[in-house]
Amino acid sequence: MIHLAVFASGTGSNARALIRYFRHHPQIAVRAVFCNRPQAGVVQVAAEEGVPLVLFSRYELYDSDHVLNELRRLHMDYIALAGFLWKIPERILQAYPGRIVNLHPALLPKYGGKGMYGMKVHQEVLQAGERESGITIHLVNERYDAGPILFQQSIPVQDGESAEQLAQRIHELEHFWYPRIIEQWILDPARWPKAGAQP
Repeated sequence: MIHLAVFASGTGSNARALIRYFRHHPQIAVRAVFCNRPQAGVVQVAAEEGVPLVLFSRYELYDSDHVLNELRRLHMDYIALAGFLWKIPERILQAYPGRIVNLHPALLPKYGGKGMYGMKVHQEVLQAGERESGITIHLVNERYDAGPILFQQSIPVQDGESAEQLAQRIHELEHFWYPRIIEQWILDPARWPKAGAQP
């Protein structure tokens, strides 16, 4: 069985989608949820879905080997970021080269980078008058939202819609596509770009 770790900081809707998609998968399982915010909604999601939870502090991620040791203890093979807001440190990037994936709620390279997450992304898309938005699934490297792109799916921006309405439609894309692209990426690695490639 291939073990997948899900890192999340927020409500946990994408974490739940991943857990449920892989619950009875013959080859891949979400082995644990890693979270940096004890009050985050994803903590309750992990409990409801019966998935082990690993809580950690900024110190434990950046200034010690605690998180990496937990990944190794649980025999993790891949990492999926699902609304995780901290940058992945070099020690974990080196331990999982080309095996960390992220989901971004816009069509990168637009509306990416530090601080561009959640509702702020959708607000910026609407303020710029974009005619389309969507999702980007990409590998993680040392720069925010700059790793090689695995997959993008776009939708038209509707006249007069709010950031909240756009966010809801983007969430539907995320919940459908993220687990399916992760599944393909893990089981058929030869068809995807490598971690060192440029987007």
